[in-house]
Amino acid sequence: MPFEIPDNWVWTTLGEVGTWQSGGTPSRSNKSYYGGNIPWLKTGDLNDGLISDIPESITEEAVASSSAKINPTGSVLIAMYGATIGKLGILTFPATTNQACCACIEFNAITQLYLFYFLLSQRSTFISKGGGGAQPNISKEIIVNTFIPLPPLSEQQRIIMEIEKWFALIDQIEQGRADLQTTIKQTKNKILDLAIHGKLVPQDMNDEPAIEQLKRINPDFIPCDNRHSGKLPYKIPKTWVWCSHNSILDISGGSQPAKSYFETIPKPNCIRLYQIRDYGESPVPVYIPINLASKQTKKGDILLARYGGSLGKVFYAEQGAYNVAMAKVIFKFENLIYKEFAYYYYLSDLYQGKLKEISRTAQTGFNITDFNDMYFPLPPINEQQRIVQKMEKLFSSLDDIQKNLEV
Repeated sequence: MPFEIPDNWVWTTLGEVGTWQSGGTPSRSNKSYYGGNIPWLKTGDLNDGLISDIPESITEEAVASSSAKINPTGSVLIAMYGATIGKLGILTFPATTNQACCACIEFNAITQLYLFYFLLSQRSTFISKGGGGAQPNISKEIIVNTFIPLPPLSEQQRIIMEIEKWFALIDQIEQGRADLQTTIKQTKNKILDLAIHGKLVPQDMNDEPAIEQLKRINPDFIPCDNRHSGKLPYKIPKTWVWCSHNSILDISGGSQPAKSYFETIPKPNCIRLYQIRDYGESPVPVYIPINLASKQTKKGDILLARYGGSLGKVFYAEQGAYNVAMAKVIFKFENLIYKEFAYYYYLSDLYQGKLKEISRTAQTGFNITDFNDMYFPLPPINEQQRIVQKMEKLFSSLDDIQKNLEV
């Protein structure tokens, strides 16, 4: 026997405590077998809980002409094939299944839920018995010959109540974890919003106003009117100034040669070509001849995703070339914009909201001209540094909480 059990328990097999049957698949070539009023469950419909919806159905003729059998309400189902081995369900109405599913339809000295939780505990065992082939399977014989420690019915009920009490607590913890993750995301967005509104750190009247810095660097600069124009997004501190994005920043779209030039391993006189996927969890290194790498980044440059589902993503670049799906941010003046402040600006609603406008048009990406009417709230350079330091301190604390939630 697998382990010692209390004196009033007994070791038995699943075949002794229940009546088991597998299902079948009526011929797909006979259309009259499908679309009837008898639910027909496939293992992908199992949800480790109560089965209340089965999308596909078959006819009475299909049941009569195949090995599909009607299982009564309350039957406990277990998947036997492939990636779903050990997946469970309890029927809330009569239904048939395919041959990849086995059903316990009658119970002898065992409650439905005790059987369900026992099978749940044995999932990894069933998976290991399925073997490691391309299509691992278990059989009805493996199931019915599996040993089960069987307590008296009254104790089964107490065990079920205890299991469900702890499962409910786990569900509460998981929901709390999900709620906290949502709160962390919302808090980061709020910090970002405060930062670009000039409300995250106090202003220092000893800082040189941003407009004075601009005029000193670029005497021809014409500021946006931050006190009289109704077109500006919101009110900013007196030491800040609204600028047109394109008056202080530029973007340069990437490029790449034909794929026939791509190499998958480093070679002499080649450079890494970065694509959006390379800044995710599944990078695929590609190298191109350096003489064909017309658009390159230094490590730490800011890259903006230009197209499709990645539109709005912002990256710190690695050294290399970058392809057409990204654009590099170019600072028109030195010592005017703190790079990290610009990075957070592109994460803010000012930029992200503009992208939503662009994405609603027919075009698939963006160009610099799309930002002609986009504004940039420019603080004094010293305040930009204080804002970034504050943000990174707060974000670091939130990231630590996030990591602890993921353990």
